[in-house]
Amino acid sequence: MKLSRRSLLATTAAVAASPGVLASAAHAAPEGGRRLRTGFENLVADGYAVLDGQRVGVVTNPTGITRDVRHIVDVMHADDRVDLIAVFGPEHGFRGTAQAGGSEGRYDDPATGLPVYDTYLKSGRALADIFTASGVDTVVFDIQDAGARFYTYIWTLFDCMEAARLAGKRFVVLDRPNPATGRSAEGPVLHREFATFVGRQPISQAHGMTVAELALLFNAEFLTAPVPLETVTMTGWRRSEFYDASGLPWVPPSPNMPTPETALVYSGTCLFEGTNLSEGRGTTRPFELLGAEGIDGRWAAAANGLGLPGVRFREAYFAPTFSKFQGRTVGGVQLHVHDRVAFDPVLTGIALLVTAKRVWSGFAWRPDNWIDKLTGSTQVRTAINAGASPDEVAAGWQEELAAFRRTRAQYLLYK
Repeated sequence: MKLSRRSLLATTAAVAASPGVLASAAHAAPEGGRRLRTGFENLVADGYAVLDGQRVGVVTNPTGITRDVRHIVDVMHADDRVDLIAVFGPEHGFRGTAQAGGSEGRYDDPATGLPVYDTYLKSGRALADIFTASGVDTVVFDIQDAGARFYTYIWTLFDCMEAARLAGKRFVVLDRPNPATGRSAEGPVLHREFATFVGRQPISQAHGMTVAELALLFNAEFLTAPVPLETVTMTGWRRSEFYDASGLPWVPPSPNMPTPETALVYSGTCLFEGTNLSEGRGTTRPFELLGAEGIDGRWAAAANGLGLPGVRFREAYFAPTFSKFQGRTVGGVQLHVHDRVAFDPVLTGIALLVTAKRVWSGFAWRPDNWIDKLTGSTQVRTAINAGASPDEVAAGWQEELAAFRRTRAQYLLYK
């Protein structure tokens, strides 16, 4: 029997996706013999049934990989059971060659020959026209999220769902773990008048949901009208688990999200993008290193003096290779999370803003009040300007957060 290269690759993909092989390939297994299977793994295990008879396009980036680090586009393209005809690249691009605020544009993928369309900063009818032009019947989404409202891939999900609805396409979401866990929603809830690409709809700053759960919430609560939606869930994932319990390899979803530890702090320390301090871009520890010229050890001392749960702060000095303070040595803090369960990233981010403003006379918000876009309203900025403590700042969003938690609870898929 003679096999074509495409048939051989399809056979290999099917074998690699079988439960026995995937279990042996796992880096680590959760307790009790459980093994997490991603949405894509379950899609393959079901013989791609949800895509049967459909011309398929995939919205993905470098995080759309199998347990043995092959890209799902390469696997699907080699499998005769899938009619994959297009790829849609978000911010940073399908293969991940672009920095923050960039994309790869329209091109043909050298590895597969598939047309790659650029979705970055496109929405509504313009994005719907791209889906129509591609000729797909079903749009599949598979991107690793970071768990924060201002991480733009969840709004790529939202925009693609709305555009698929406008174009009359089906939409399928392949689920992956929330690296910061799915334990709880935390932080301020976006006010719609502050909607941007770092927050389209009123969800909390740390949403504590997976992308499939968010898709269900978006479809029922926020889309103009529902899109024909199917979710392919994970098996073996628990809401309380951090990413290292998954046994899955970590691929940076964007250039400044190098590790799961970055994702753990990101929903709090990304707020420093709204200030004149460095948020650590241009270092090997973005969002864990924060600082500016003129800051000394008083900031770390003030932050440690608050006794925040699960985290300590080290006086740190660093010279970013790009972004704010490029090539200049700055002083600040490095976060060291010693108890992930107790750690509250949003409260920690607020506490660091409060203490930085108290100890450093040079502290300033970005002139465009970008902090309001990140936090979702003027409440955080005005409270900090008025001298509020971290707990007093947090008190200002509790009523809206409680309402969002009630809404969120309707769409949770895992225990």
